[in-house]
Amino acid sequence: MIHYIVWYIRRPPHKARIELAMPSSDSEQVSKILLIEDDKSLSRVVAEVLVSNHFDVECVHTGSDGMDRLKFYQFDAVILDLDLPDIGGIEICSRFRSGGGTTPILMLTGKDGIADKELGLNSGADDYLCKPFDMRELLARVRAAVRRGTPVLSNVLQAGDLALDPTRFVVKKNGETVNMSRTDFALLEFLMRHPDRTFTAEQLLDRVWPSSSDSTVDSLRSSIRRIRKAVDQPSGESCIRNIYGVGYCLNAPQTTDE
Repeated sequence: MIHYIVWYIRRPPHKARIELAMPSSDSEQVSKILLIEDDKSLSRVVAEVLVSNHFDVECVHTGSDGMDRLKFYQFDAVILDLDLPDIGGIEICSRFRSGGGTTPILMLTGKDGIADKELGLNSGADDYLCKPFDMRELLARVRAAVRRGTPVLSNVLQAGDLALDPTRFVVKKNGETVNMSRTDFALLEFLMRHPDRTFTAEQLLDRVWPSSSDSTVDSLRSSIRRIRKAVDQPSGESCIRNIYGVGYCLNAPQTTDE
């Protein structure tokens, strides 16, 4: 680990956060990276370097959390540690590919044997990087993975007059762009992907809020209020329905092809 930490601290200091702000224009695109790494210090270093190079990074530290993110969200690339405390990287990769997942996967490991590399690549990984590594090589490999990745985020989510483009981080109401924070965007995206389901506050906090954040029910309620203020009609029903004693669900009607 000394190799990549030494490289990192030689860089000019910055205050990069693991969460990026929303792009300021419709044409600006930010690639979404899922980092599954149980070494929290390494995860922090990798995430900050990626964010400083204009990637949007979601960090999880267990295989089960990684599988959950892959089930409910879509990413432009995945950085996956081979040795995780619960579900190993090989199993995650195999399950994801067998379920039809096409997102490029860069596997990280301390094992550099040919047999280990063959096992990782045969499980469905697109690339393999051995620890310790130089951050410049990691960046180059992530960029290459994003370039060759299948554009799985190209479909715009539609609910009535509400449209959400996961690729460009754009929300539109009646064709007009709506400004929204990353967290509010992620919550709305999650609900629009599951229009017929009701989720408890705990489920939404677990599946939408970054694992490193101090998420609370008040945070969820504040996010819902902001979304409603941004997209609801003054005299109409809210796009997010509150089912008292149960949770929340998307209320906007789904469009149908004529």
